[in-house]
Amino acid sequence: MSQGKYYLTTPIYYVNAAPHIGHAYTTIAAEVIARLKRMEGCDVVLTSGTDEHGTKVERAAKAQGKTPEEFVNLISNEFRSVWKALDLQIDRFQRTTAPNHAKLVNQLFEACRANGFIYKGTYTGLYSIVSEAFVNDAKPGDIDPESGKPYEQVTEENYFFKLSAFTQPLLDFYEANPNFMLPEIRRNEVLAFVKQGLADVSITRTSIKWGIPVESEPAHVFYVWFDALMTYYSAVEGENRWPADLHLIGKEILRFHAVYWPAFLMAAGWPLPKRLFAHGWLLFENDKMSKSRGNIVRPTPIAEVMGVDALRYFLMREIVFGSDGSFSFDALVGRYNSDLANGLGNLASRTLNMIQQYRDGAIPDSKGDAPTADVAHESAAAALAAYHAFEFSKGLEHVWNIISAVDKFIVERAPWKLVKDPSPEAKAKLDETLYTAAEAVRLVCGLVYPILPHATQAIWSQLGFSSEISAVQTQALVWGKLPAGQKIGAISGVFPRLDLKPTVEKMQELEEAEKKRQAALLGKPPEAAAPLAPLAPEISIDDFSKVDLRVGVVKSAETVRGADKLLHLQVDIGEPEVRSIVAGIALAYKPEALIGRKVVIVANLQPRKLRGLTSQGMIVAASLEGGAPVLASFLEDVPPGARLK
Repeated sequence: MSQGKYYLTTPIYYVNAAPHIGHAYTTIAAEVIARLKRMEGCDVVLTSGTDEHGTKVERAAKAQGKTPEEFVNLISNEFRSVWKALDLQIDRFQRTTAPNHAKLVNQLFEACRANGFIYKGTYTGLYSIVSEAFVNDAKPGDIDPESGKPYEQVTEENYFFKLSAFTQPLLDFYEANPNFMLPEIRRNEVLAFVKQGLADVSITRTSIKWGIPVESEPAHVFYVWFDALMTYYSAVEGENRWPADLHLIGKEILRFHAVYWPAFLMAAGWPLPKRLFAHGWLLFENDKMSKSRGNIVRPTPIAEVMGVDALRYFLMREIVFGSDGSFSFDALVGRYNSDLANGLGNLASRTLNMIQQYRDGAIPDSKGDAPTADVAHESAAAALAAYHAFEFSKGLEHVWNIISAVDKFIVERAPWKLVKDPSPEAKAKLDETLYTAAEAVRLVCGLVYPILPHATQAIWSQLGFSSEISAVQTQALVWGKLPAGQKIGAISGVFPRLDLKPTVEKMQELEEAEKKRQAALLGKPPEAAAPLAPLAPEISIDDFSKVDLRVGVVKSAETVRGADKLLHLQVDIGEPEVRSIVAGIALAYKPEALIGRKVVIVANLQPRKLRGLTSQGMIVAASLEGGAPVLASFLEDVPPGARLK
């Protein structure tokens, strides 16, 4: 039965790099939700796309000797090619360079201006190219921690959006719509940010050309976020699908979606999206994946070696949706073998083979074992409820409870013994056993189809169904729907067990080849070890003596809001009060891992402001150009405050 329209979106991926497994994680999760909603009877549209404008794109294209159009075409096509290779069913792929998108961005602008929320002004300030934003608390000469280069001073005429007018309207909206932002930890972050008061934001630039011009004043080009967010709207123009039911995003872009986007729409008088869900980061062996760190993992080698479903299952089962989670090749193979090969694959194979051998390939006529049916009923309901709450890992746990219960049931019933007993009681018990196992396999296939669409279709066909499993509705996921007498199909294993070492080595080999292919596509030389920086000019001993290096002990460490690379440390260097130090090491070190660690501090630097925090010194670290920082430390015990000479 139709449940109406359901419109959901992935982020509009920025074309500063080719797609990696982090992009795939978000897109797979969105596609899982789309399949679930179709099982509920919804008319679903899933949108993805690419964000292709801005200074970073313009500069990246120039560095590679390409026009911006050539550059964005390459990267956008890469996203579509990867989604196709992963067999992700994307209904609409929208680019910010699409003509209808430019028209609608201008319509949003004019609607906001007509309602009095846009004005023209001139701004001079220090500008972060990486963040594409002015940095209000920076001083001339300050280093942008995101790029490692000084902020650029920019003076230009801009159009400004009166974001300050929406502090209270947004708070009122959040209160009236408590489920607008999920999970709860992200909602609390946004509430805390908005309660501090919002400042007006620039929404056009006159210093760049690669973007959408303001139709009424073409010298102004729209700022990327005012442009990109409208992609969700322009992707379904004329389809009567707005507002979106769900925006699925990474937590690093929550503020733009939970603050800017609803404010723009409020100002225009347009409907707001119904829900945002901000998931966590996918970490590679406990470190955030980063192009600069060289620890990017690409999804296609995994799919080629282990199959698309193995990747989908790992991401949905291993990672609690909404929290950060770790990826490693070893963990991927381990989860595959334990849950898929030894779990679902083994249950399906042994069940089908017993039906073939003991009942000539026909599903026995039985209602099945009542206690096992009860377990299946309760677990199925719990799994669907968890899915509905985006708790995919928990939902899959409930499904695997069915598999465990049936495995135990088969061992207890020992059908290989029952088949040798000619009594009517043994025959009935064998029929009940085989039907119970087969019906459990059917239920499990329906429950995990959104996560394992290819494997479940294979098992579905082997159970004897001629229909597509994608046509199954959630109301059919109840006990007793497997037709008695149905002939099973040809049996074939779906999840063969994999040997860890050769499987990982093959994925790593293909990963290296894919890295080189992408580098060649973008006109980049193959990645090599970063060169050592040249020695600085010589200084005198008197110059060196001016630098006061001290041993410090980290007392606390926490992330800096809105800055992925920064940590705020409290460091004891032997003074009555600990030092506040802001350091660009967040991608290399977890805050909790630094507590109690001894570090080297430049103690006599003038204090400076970074992201509104005072930094009273600099932490000493080594790194190759573009590589991860490594903190200087000590082998012997040294007291805090000791001076390095």
